[in-house]
Amino acid sequence: MAGAFLTHTLQSARPVVRIVRMHPNPPQQREPELPLHTPSVSSVTLASVIAVIAWVALIAQANVTIDRTLARGLTVFDGLARMSSYLTNLTVLACAVCFTCVALRTHRSAGVRFFRQPTVVSAVVVYMVFVGVAYNLLLRGYWSPAPLRRILTESLHSVLPMLTALYWVLFVPRFHVRWRHCLLWLVYPVAYLVVTLWRGSLSDFYPYPFINVDTLGVEHVMINSALLFGGFLMLMAVFIGINFRRRR
Repeated sequence: MAGAFLTHTLQSARPVVRIVRMHPNPPQQREPELPLHTPSVSSVTLASVIAVIAWVALIAQANVTIDRTLARGLTVFDGLARMSSYLTNLTVLACAVCFTCVALRTHRSAGVRFFRQPTVVSAVVVYMVFVGVAYNLLLRGYWSPAPLRRILTESLHSVLPMLTALYWVLFVPRFHVRWRHCLLWLVYPVAYLVVTLWRGSLSDFYPYPFINVDTLGVEHVMINSALLFGGFLMLMAVFIGINFRRRR
């Protein structure tokens, strides 16, 4: 009886070892790089067309701006500085770089792959469309350019916004939007506004009439800036909403 009790006690005192199977965490899906393989020919063709138009328009705009600057007795550096004051020129430069990277599908460098990400391409497209909408709603009636300048102006403010939006609709796949993406998309317009107002306070030059502090005053410029920023948020929300409703 005592032996049985001792045996039972020793058996119950044995440690219980449980084998728990570890399930590895599923790997995070990486966003596909553009262009996708299936529509590669048409995607690369349209991206190439956008890149060529952007570069040609940017070079033509630089030529016009520098010629005007030199005619006033200033330097080429002053012309480039004046050119960089305009949101259109900076956005077209970003568009040219981005779609050149998409068109160069064989290159695998880190910079090229960065601009091929759907989130980056989408941000550039939103900027480009915002430039087109803002110009056609707010600035089209301010001047009547000559025929050649009109072609350049329409290329910058109408053709490129429409082509980039078309590319986004046709070839950019659905992607997962995080708050981090939304905040990063806002860095560019906010930084441009801050830098432009700061440069204007030093040089008394404001590239657009609706942010001219000398003419409108600080309060009015802040109201206009808030309205423009709200318009950009609405446009960004439209693209995010369309992306959310796309098929996986």
